[in-house]
Amino acid sequence: MLYENLLLEADTENLIVKEKQLINNDGRISGNRIAIRKDILTSAKKACVLAEELGHHFTTVGNILDQKNLLNKKQELHARTWAYNECVGLLGIIDSFNAGCRSLYDMAEHLGVTEKFLHDALESYRRKYGLRVEVDNYIIFFEPYLSVMKKFEEETFY
Repeated sequence: MLYENLLLEADTENLIVKEKQLINNDGRISGNRIAIRKDILTSAKKACVLAEELGHHFTTVGNILDQKNLLNKKQELHARTWAYNECVGLLGIIDSFNAGCRSLYDMAEHLGVTEKFLHDALESYRRKYGLRVEVDNYIIFFEPYLSVMKKFEEETFY
């Protein structure tokens, strides 16, 4: 379902998404057109590719194909981070925990992304937040392995 939601988001941004024969990339954005490689088989993989291309739409400027250029690499990272936040996010990790997901495979299935995309997102969050981060009444631990803990609210007795 995530792929369809991302297609709707692209539509609201007046972006045209087409599946095409691409040789060197899974996706590409140029102006208001996004191309997704036609022979991608799963909607999870298509969602990951479309999310990154939407990330480019929202965060990058100009032609950044030359990844030897440091500024282009930074823009690529910003687009990927946008995609991670859109498709996974800290609240998505908590939602997966509450849905009973206990493995990366289960989480990826629940979120509608590939395991590799999920792994890369988690690594991005670990670099950003360190060992753990608190969100609402939860603590997400990134090391030594991914885990989520719900905090108990303290009760005051009078």
